[in-house]
Parts: sequence; C-alpha cells; structure tokens
Amino acid sequence: QVQLVQSGGGVVQAGGSLRLSCAASGRTFSGYVMAWFRQAPGKEREFVAGIWWSSGITFYADSVKGRFSISRDNAKNTVYLQMNSLKSEDTAVYYCAADRGVAQIRDTQEYDYWGQGTQITVSS
Repeated sequence: QVQLVQSGGGVVQAGGSLRLSCAASGRTFSGYVMAWFRQAPGKEREFVAGIWWSSGITFYADSVKGRFSISRDNAKNTVYLQMNSLKSEDTAVYYCAADRGVAQIRDTQEYDYWGQGTQITVSS
C-alpha cells in the first residue's frame, strides 16, 4: 500500500518562498508519476506540477512555470515542491499524488494515492 506523507507549508508573504515535501513509502516507485495538485476554496483541485520518477521529466501548470520547481530524491523516496515568488493566488491546500500508468498527468482521476494535504497561505 502506497503512503504519502506531506510536510512543510504555512503562511508566507507575497514574493516569499516555501518548500513542500512528500515522503512516499510502500513500494518502489519506478514507473510512477508523482504530482502536486492544489485546491483553493470554492474551486476544483488543479494540477500544479508533476515528475516521472524514473526519468525525472517534469511538467508544470502555466500558472506556476518559472516560479515552482518539482524534484525528487530517490534515496529518500521524497518529492519536493519548491515555490518561489509566491502570489496571493497561490493560496490553497496542496496535495501530493502518485500512481503508475498515468496517461493524463494533469487529471486528478489518474491518481489513486494522495497525501493528507497542506495549507499554503500567501498574504499580500
């Protein structure tokens, strides 16, 4: 059984930086996609960034491209989301997700495994 445990997050001023971590356990993750999604109040959960575990190839939502960076540490089985130049519109609950055989990396329905969620609040 795959388990994803998130850490990091909190409150930051606009223009600041934060890093989220997602520690994965339960199996080896070769062939998996690891992704970050976020959900703001009253809005649907949306894709933020994703990474293919084996190759390290990354994908980003246009809204975060150039500001956020996703990476993984194979030895620690951990995925990170480095968030820079944060804006008030980045305020949301952030979730990490994982699955294998993902065809549409931006689609929440592709993922069976989810972290517990972490609140990020950007104050202006």
